[in-house]
Amino acid sequence: MEKDAFLRHWAAIRRNQKVQPKPVRYGHEGSTYAQDGIRITGSRVFIDSVISRLKDLLVHENDETRLQVVYQRSAGRENGRQLTSWNCYIQVHQRGAVKKEQKSKEKKK
Repeated sequence: MEKDAFLRHWAAIRRNQKVQPKPVRYGHEGSTYAQDGIRITGSRVFIDSVISRLKDLLVHENDETRLQVVYQRSAGRENGRQLTSWNCYIQVHQRGAVKKEQKSKEKKK
């Protein structure tokens, strides 16, 4: 999408919609790049300001789904050295039957 078209699209979207990711199915193998997910890169201040607006995703940490999260310092592609920037990835995954049973037992204790 061209920038002008994107900006019109963005401006037309209703504000503060509930974030509704489709969970990655249990047992999925391989890359999840094509699945619903969020990638945020930059300073920790920037990342924290963005995730502060995504708190409705926290409801997906439950008996049915889990949050797959990564929040770490970025590394350079060429040499693998740590950079001053950070990266944060968030995806919702379905839980398997075993995990659901374990979580249920933990809650009863």
